[in-house]
Amino acid sequence: MPFDHLSLGVRDLGRSVAFYDAALVPLGLVRLSGSARSACYGPPGFEGEAPFAVIALGPDATPPEIGLHVAFAAPDRGAVDAFHAAAVAAGGVDDGPPGVRAAYDPGYYAAFIVDPDGHRLEAVVHEPVGPRASSK
Repeated sequence: MPFDHLSLGVRDLGRSVAFYDAALVPLGLVRLSGSARSACYGPPGFEGEAPFAVIALGPDATPPEIGLHVAFAAPDRGAVDAFHAAAVAAGGVDDGPPGVRAAYDPGYYAAFIVDPDGHRLEAVVHEPVGPRASSK
């Protein structure tokens, strides 16, 4: 993995914690810690600097530029579907329903969400296709 951790600034930490607590569970990520300033997420039992966090920046936080995009790895299609459903139910905006994105790759199954602060999120699973898939 080419990065150590990623943090997103948010306007309303409580709202973001409720959103991410719901949206990340289907991907196997849980809240590892929290404070008045941040909430940190990773796999259950993870120790050290959490791979993902939201940081309270308050009303001065500005929506990210259109180029910001965070893609979370999903274990399977069901997790992608559950991420999308949970994220929408928790206040996210659909930015592309679950489905194969053949233009990227025939095995690319993903869903896209915009979180309550305007961050563009994706859950994706890369499935084997073609001759390689049948040999496994």
